[in-house]
Formats: sequence, C-alpha cells, structure tokens
Amino acid sequence: MNRNRTGNNTQGGMTLLEVLVWVSIFAFAMLALTSTMLAIYRSNGYTIEQGQAVESARRGIESSVREIREAQYAGNGAYPIVAIGPNSFTFYADVDSDSSVERVRYEVVGTNFVRSVLQPTGDPVTYSGVETSTNVSDQVRNLANNVTTFTYYDTNGAQIMDYTRTRDVRFVRMDLVVNVNPNRLPNELTLRSSAALRNLIGR
Repeated sequence: MNRNRTGNNTQGGMTLLEVLVWVSIFAFAMLALTSTMLAIYRSNGYTIEQGQAVESARRGIESSVREIREAQYAGNGAYPIVAIGPNSFTFYADVDSDSSVERVRYEVVGTNFVRSVLQPTGDPVTYSGVETSTNVSDQVRNLANNVTTFTYYDTNGAQIMDYTRTRDVRFVRMDLVVNVNPNRLPNELTLRSSAALRNLIGR
C-alpha cells in the first residue's frame, strides 16, 4: 500500500534562499561592526596624536620660558636681548650650564617651534658660525591662525609694539597654538606661559 504523506512532512537542513539570507545578515553585521571599529580607531588615533602634540608643546614652552627668564649679558658684553619679533625671540643665556653664555633663538618655522643655539668662540669672545637647531614642538598653528607667538612688555607692564625697543623688554608672554589636524574637531588648543627677565629687573 502506498501512503502519500502530505501533512507534517518536515525536511532537514536549510534551503538556498535561507542560506543567502543568513549570509547577507552576517555580512551586514560584520560591515557595521568593522565600520564602527574603524571610526573608534580613527577617533582614538586623533585624540592620541593631539595629546602627544599638546604634551610636546607644553614641554617646549616650559623649557623656553626657563631659558628666557635667565637671559643675561653675552660673553662679549652685548646686551641680553638681541632681537624681538612676533614669532621670533633672540637672546643670550647660559643654556647648557657650561659657564659660557650662548646666543639662543626661539622661533616658529612653518608648523614647528624651533630652538637655535650659537656657541661663543675665541678670546675675546665672538658669536659667529653655524647654529645648532632643534625642533622643540611640532603641529604648531600660530602662523596659519595669525597668532603672535611672543608678546613683550616693558617695566610698567605696557605692551611693546615697536620691535626695535629691545632694551625696554622686561616681560615676555608666549602663546603656542596646537592642532594635529585643523580640519577636525576639537579646535586648536592654545598654551600660554610667561617669563620675567630676572637679570634686567630694576634696570
């Protein structure tokens, strides 16, 4: 006797259509997960880079302020301050504790905050030859944002706008604008510090 079972006929396994649906769902889930992970990685990567740039600028501004504070007469008797400008400051100081006074220049060059040192030579002392330059901080955006790096004040606290008045400077303020990528948030971070020229106070 032939029996035709048409009621509860259960087939094992999955149809091709079901397999395609599950593969599509899995692929979509993996794509979403990958996109999320990449976004988190990019965000964290930018945050880390920005933090490193800020820390570099912080160390740079602290070291430069310490040296500016100790500006003194040169080994040949020249006045402590050589030249001032909105993004460059040149002065004499003993920056390597070797009992001789070096000529030091801090300046913003492109997106770098640069320190250049010229060692004295000869007897009597002269300041000539090749400077040794080092990059103190990078990702500095002062020039792009038209932000003055060095601001100068006289003994009365009045800002000096005439950059030929080197002998009137008694106080220097520094501002460094830092941003790894100006096209992304957060916006630039400005670090500020200042230094009174100890060896010129009262003169």
